[in-house]
Amino acid sequence: MTHVRIYHNNRCSKSRATLALLEERGCECEVINYLDTPPSMDELTALLDQLGMTPRELLRKSEPEYAELGLDDPTLSDTALIAAMTTHPRLIERPIVVAHGKAALGRPPEAVLGIL
Repeated sequence: MTHVRIYHNNRCSKSRATLALLEERGCECEVINYLDTPPSMDELTALLDQLGMTPRELLRKSEPEYAELGLDDPTLSDTALIAAMTTHPRLIERPIVVAHGKAALGRPPEAVLGIL
């Protein structure tokens, strides 16, 4: 049985579909409701490394906080963007699945199958 960690938002259909897919595959899922328990800056930095993404690529640009915080400013550093995501976790694209030292974004849900 594969142990996976999923950074999950139950209100998100992609997140629910990804969790269901993992459970159908017999994965043992550690579910982290990241809106209640946001990742620390170090955790998010590690996730970004595992995903092979930049902070800007992981930002949900459709969230109100994105505009309110002026996160479209191209001069903002990666550290500033990561800090914004840890303070306002709704800004983090979801779901993120971690298995075998790798991470994948469940958009579409089947995208996580490559790390299992």
